[in-house]
Amino acid sequence: MRCLLIPLLASALCLTSCETVQRFTQPAPDWQTRVGQLQYRGAKTALIGDVLVRSSSAGDFELTFSKGPGIVLLTVRQNAQFVRVSGPLARGSWSGAPAKAPVHLRGWVSLRAVLLRAPAQPLVRQTVGADNFTFAF
Repeated sequence: MRCLLIPLLASALCLTSCETVQRFTQPAPDWQTRVGQLQYRGAKTALIGDVLVRSSSAGDFELTFSKGPGIVLLTVRQNAQFVRVSGPLARGSWSGAPAKAPVHLRGWVSLRAVLLRAPAQPLVRQTVGADNFTFAF
C-alpha cells in the first residue's frame, strides 16, 4: 500500500505545482469606473455593445463588453504582468503574460494601455491588425 501512496502523492504534487495562480486585485471604491459603448470590428465580426471599464491607480484593469443585460461577450482582467481574457469573443479563455497573447486577442490585450492613458477622453480609438475598437464614454 505504501508503495502506491508515495508515487500517487508525488504525481499530485507535480500536477498542482505546475499551475500558476494569478490573483487580481478586486475593484474597490477608489477605482475609476467608466461606462459607455464599444464598437468592435474584427476580420469576421462587427458588434456594438455596452462596455464597463474599471481601473486602479496601480494599473489594475478590468473591461467587460456585453450585448444587453446578462450577455457578456468578453471580459479582460489585466495588470502589468498578467492578463486573463474570457468569453465567446475570446473563443473560450486564455491567460498569461500580455506579450504572449494569441494573435486573435492582441487587440483586446492592448486596450489596457490605451484606456489608462486616456482616463477622461470621451472618445477612444485603437486599431491592432484587423481589430478596430471605438469607445464612446
